Amino acid sequence: MRFLTRTLAAAMLFIAAPAIAGDYTLGKLELDQPWTRATPPGAKAAGGFVTIVNGGEEDDRLVSAEAAFAGRVELHTMDMTDGVMKMRHLPDGIPVPAGETVNLAPGGLHVMFMDLQEPIAEGAPVPVTLTFEKAGSIEVEMSVAKPGAPAPEGHSAMHGESKN
Repeated sequence: MRFLTRTLAAAMLFIAAPAIAGDYTLGKLELDQPWTRATPPGAKAAGGFVTIVNGGEEDDRLVSAEAAFAGRVELHTMDMTDGVMKMRHLPDGIPVPAGETVNLAPGGLHVMFMDLQEPIAEGAPVPVTLTFEKAGSIEVEMSVAKPGAPAPEGHSAMHGESKN
């Protein structure tokens, strides 16, 4: 009986691990480690980040995002132009090619939360809905790191890299 109880407990932890890790699946898309940073009172903007793996054979595109704590949410990139880093709105969304991984990370592609309605508090996950052209919509809980925190291991501003 004790063995059965331990085995069931271990199995439940194994099954729950992906949810605890903050990973999500939407069709052939896998969304790993969605996160953002806490903001100080009065801040009007923040970035959101996630790794998107397209395990399918069909290209997709992140076309929009929504968050109740922001008056407006856009998809952005950062580009170096004449030695100056500039942020640029991507009205057509972010391509997620078949068989590839796209990292939304500081200094690169990201979700831009604007007109914040309240500060984002460290440690309290925030719900964000991500909408893809073909896969549809999914609500993710973005973990909230301290202000200025580096990207979690495995995140970088590189994008469009192969998952192999």
